Amino acid sequence: MRNVAIIVSYDGREFNGFQSQPYGRTVQVEIETALQKLTGEDILLIGSGRTDAGVHARGQVCNFHTESSIPAERWAIALNTRLPKDIVVLEAHEVSLDFHSRRSAKRKTYRYSIDLAKFPDVFYRHYAYHHPTPLNVQAMLEGLRLLVGEHDFTSFTSIHSTKPHHIRTIYDVQMRQEGSILHTFITGNGFLYNMVRVIMGTLLWVGQGKLAPSEMTRILQGRKRSLAGPTAMPHALMLWEVEYAELQQSL
Repeated sequence: MRNVAIIVSYDGREFNGFQSQPYGRTVQVEIETALQKLTGEDILLIGSGRTDAGVHARGQVCNFHTESSIPAERWAIALNTRLPKDIVVLEAHEVSLDFHSRRSAKRKTYRYSIDLAKFPDVFYRHYAYHHPTPLNVQAMLEGLRLLVGEHDFTSFTSIHSTKPHHIRTIYDVQMRQEGSILHTFITGNGFLYNMVRVIMGTLLWVGQGKLAPSEMTRILQGRKRSLAGPTAMPHALMLWEVEYAELQQSL
């Protein structure tokens, strides 16, 4: 038995999320179907995390166990010939049998993109939220930085969260502007259901002047979803990168 880790990019527009569902198209099922065609095995694909319907990924990491003898360097091309065009396997690495793409992850980074132009960029409209009126980006960054550290993020997760606790650690936050597109990067040890999207919806309130940046601390401490802003649109969110001790050594 071997354990193979793959790094996957996908365009989330036509998917009902990453994880297999009783209805709708999912990334997990598409890759498992390709694996079955390739190996003849019924393989369970493990993802580093679930992405919601409409959310994209640049660097989703998955792993699977197989008895196939296909060399690690051949998995990407073999799978890509059997996958739909909106999923691409970028890399594959053989890893230890106890490697688990979710449990072994050390850091995850999400990117959220906002188009600040008067008119939307027609070529970026599926990957950025269009906000044609001015935003106070400096105030947004000031508020975002208050989330760095270990906190209870109950205020910034869905009321439908099933996690036993909501304590997470944010390691780093950045905002970068490329032309009219403002990218926000948030890196942490893990993220709750809708967490990045609720953070971004609240930061939009800060940018619009509806909230002072310092209010982010009050919202955190209140531990109540109703204190935070709306859940931002999913199409502007991308799972950017997942980091591991073992995979870093393999690259």
